[in-house]
Amino acid sequence: MEILTAIIMGIVEGLTEFAPVSSTGHLILVGHLLDFTGSSAKTFEIIIQLGSILAVVFVFWRRILSILGMKRFQESESSGSLSVFHIAVGIIPFGIGGVLFYDVIKDVLFSPATVVITLVIGGLLMLAAEKFKPAVSVESLDQVTYRQALTVGFFQCFALVPGFSRSGATLSGGLLAGMNHKTASEFTFIMAVPIMFAASAKDLLESWSSLGVQDIPVFAAGFLTAFIVALIAIKFFLHLINKIKLVPFAFYRFGLAIIFWIFIL
Repeated sequence: MEILTAIIMGIVEGLTEFAPVSSTGHLILVGHLLDFTGSSAKTFEIIIQLGSILAVVFVFWRRILSILGMKRFQESESSGSLSVFHIAVGIIPFGIGGVLFYDVIKDVLFSPATVVITLVIGGLLMLAAEKFKPAVSVESLDQVTYRQALTVGFFQCFALVPGFSRSGATLSGGLLAGMNHKTASEFTFIMAVPIMFAASAKDLLESWSSLGVQDIPVFAAGFLTAFIVALIAIKFFLHLINKIKLVPFAFYRFGLAIIFWIFIL
């Protein structure tokens, strides 16, 4: 049963980590329904999140190596203009906010009630982004400017609050900055790699003492499941997002908030 629970949670993580629907909210809800809670569950969530991050690295490995200066891996259709400095500009606001408010977020804001509220607010932001977005000026990653990267970075700060969804916040910021949906998604995914690795590493180091050999099969099952599902989900999402936009995801968030209210609060 523990392995089955790990696989289910891995599927949930892989499907929701990079969609604008709040992976945190889904993991809390499913963990509650499966009676999978407590400190061990929190550590498990960190492990499966690493599986999702690895999927991003796998999908964008050429672009990531090119950004790091290894131009021989540059894709043929890319000019290589997106640099590590664009990514740094995008993550600086989030990094500063995380350092300043980490304890408050963990101790005060990490609650089901917060998730319900931020699911709704995040959905409203996505609807607003679709309604008020300017004409598209950026149709590929290599056209992203430092100002646009910084704009996305500021919007990413909303995701410091549990349930807001990092993807939802950054996609909204990307649209309002003039990116098309696919470019905003790709920038969001690539920018997630250093942020999520750093956050996961910090949380994992703090939880390391609670891990034991008996946890390896369960954690390995969840990690591998999250990696495989996220790999499929990322490619499917990038193919789909330019067609369906953010509106369906916004209304999905509203529905999830209602389910959360019924089953958790």
